Amino acid sequence: MATYVLMTKLTVATMKDRRTTGHEWKKKVQQLCPDVKWLAHYALLGPYDFMDIYQAPNDEAAFRVSALSRELGALTAESWPALEYERYLGLTDVVEAAVKK
Repeated sequence: MATYVLMTKLTVATMKDRRTTGHEWKKKVQQLCPDVKWLAHYALLGPYDFMDIYQAPNDEAAFRVSALSRELGALTAESWPALEYERYLGLTDVVEAAVKK
């Protein structure tokens, strides 16, 4: 499965509302995307409020996660594909070898 990073910016809400909304969001995402595996969830300082790291079988599943996030009240929700660093290094080795030929 591919790895994705979901960057979310939320609308203003109370902390109590945020907890309820978060639980409802997670439940609906699990229903719509049962094959998505959640790896991490972080609250952030900066332009985004939350970052989730997850694995999905394809871009369509990642699209559903982002679309559902927006549909349930996120101001913005972006899913970015991500590569583990060691896999990235392997890809750069292949590119470097091809260039040297």
